[in-house]
Amino acid sequence: MNLACSACPVRDTAACAVLTPEERSAMAAAGRTRTLKRGEMLFAAGDEDAACATLLTGALKVAGVDQDGNERIYALVHPAGFIGELFAPFAHHDVVALTESQLCTFARRDIERAIEDYPALARALLRRSQADLLATRNLLELTIHASAEARLAALLHDFAAAASQSSCHLAPHFELPLTRGEIANMLGLTIETVSRKLGELEDLGAIRREGRRGIALLDPAMLHDLSGR
Repeated sequence: MNLACSACPVRDTAACAVLTPEERSAMAAAGRTRTLKRGEMLFAAGDEDAACATLLTGALKVAGVDQDGNERIYALVHPAGFIGELFAPFAHHDVVALTESQLCTFARRDIERAIEDYPALARALLRRSQADLLATRNLLELTIHASAEARLAALLHDFAAAASQSSCHLAPHFELPLTRGEIANMLGLTIETVSRKLGELEDLGAIRREGRRGIALLDPAMLHDLSGR
């Protein structure tokens, strides 16, 4: 299905927001929307000419398998995030939908052409790459040095920020895109520790669990302080 930029939920926050309406229309003509179900891959490690995409709704994980055969989650992609390895001959990691996700996809050659034609887009993608690299470094530092409570508080803080429609405020309610096992995997904890720390954050009054995956953010300032950020 061809893209309709006027109806795009991330039209003001995606990298292509820097383009003029005419430039966006021209770029959209080469793109397609795609919906992934939970667990479905956008592309796998080793794929050649893997598609590039902007996430419109949902959540993705960037993952791989270690030498022992265990999955390792290296990063998460939230709405408006860009995914794709433009300057590599093949994909280095699996990209998998954590929830039902809608994406705006482009062939790599079309993105490369757009970068050449629109320098503002190239700068926007570079800024996003730098932000993604910083987020990965912060996650690595967090899992090495922070307490279990701080790791979980920081992850919940990031989920609330990603779910918010405002850059100034956290979302008061959001759904966890990860299972407890996936959270444990990502933070270097056990499932039991994740469950226990969620209960402790609830007892402190920072959050309230709602159903299977719902989280109500009761005290954003407390969650921020507990994250150590």
